[in-house]
Amino acid sequence: MSTNDFYAQLDMINSPLNNFALSLTRDLADSRDLFQDTVYKALKNKDKFKIGTNFKAWILTLMRNTFINDYRKKKRSKVKTVADDSLEIITNTRSAAVNEGESNIAMQELMAMLDELDPKLSEPFMMNYQGMSYQEVADALETPLGTIKSRIFFARKEMQEKVLRAGLR
Repeated sequence: MSTNDFYAQLDMINSPLNNFALSLTRDLADSRDLFQDTVYKALKNKDKFKIGTNFKAWILTLMRNTFINDYRKKKRSKVKTVADDSLEIITNTRSAAVNEGESNIAMQELMAMLDELDPKLSEPFMMNYQGMSYQEVADALETPLGTIKSRIFFARKEMQEKVLRAGLR
């Protein structure tokens, strides 16, 4: 396929391509970026396009894969974009006041829930929570390793249920 034919094909599906980009991103600016990235990749890889293949399907697949790869990349990096005006507020930690009231109350509620557990479950759970390995907990309590693992598992499970019932997150 010649370059002119390629551009002609691309011109014919310009509108559907933009609509598909918008449906994927749900944001006009992001859809424009996705459209540009896709067209760039299509032009860069036009020699890989085989004549007789559905051009529209090829480029839409390219767009979908680009969107998925970008989404995965963003998810891995977990970097949030911040407006320049907000950057000063976020980086200026000297003026920020720390209020630990909510976390202290939540921790007190969690400790009360932990006190309600059977000591056979809560003791190994707390030892493990404080940094001891399963083996260290088993040695300290003179209990088989498998028993310690199951007790910690059941303690976690009960605590999760209690937290969900209490509405803590």
